[in-house]
Amino acid sequence: MKDKLANLLSQFLVANVFFVLLSFFWLAIAVVGRATGINLGLDIWYKLWEPVFTPAIGILMGGAILSGIISWVSQKFKSDG
Repeated sequence: MKDKLANLLSQFLVANVFFVLLSFFWLAIAVVGRATGINLGLDIWYKLWEPVFTPAIGILMGGAILSGIISWVSQKFKSDG
């Protein structure tokens, strides 16, 4: 059960990493578009920052810490047993 939960967490974090990366690339492209006078969705990105992207980054950080703790605890019990 623990391995299945850890695997599910890892899969979720991988999907979250790709989501965060895509949002970063959208931001970069939209900023370049704004500088050149082309509307590429920077205003929409700003509106989605607080309700969507901030929690995604927080989940990514928390999940990475949780994954590390699970791995550490798992190794600790394997070496003690």
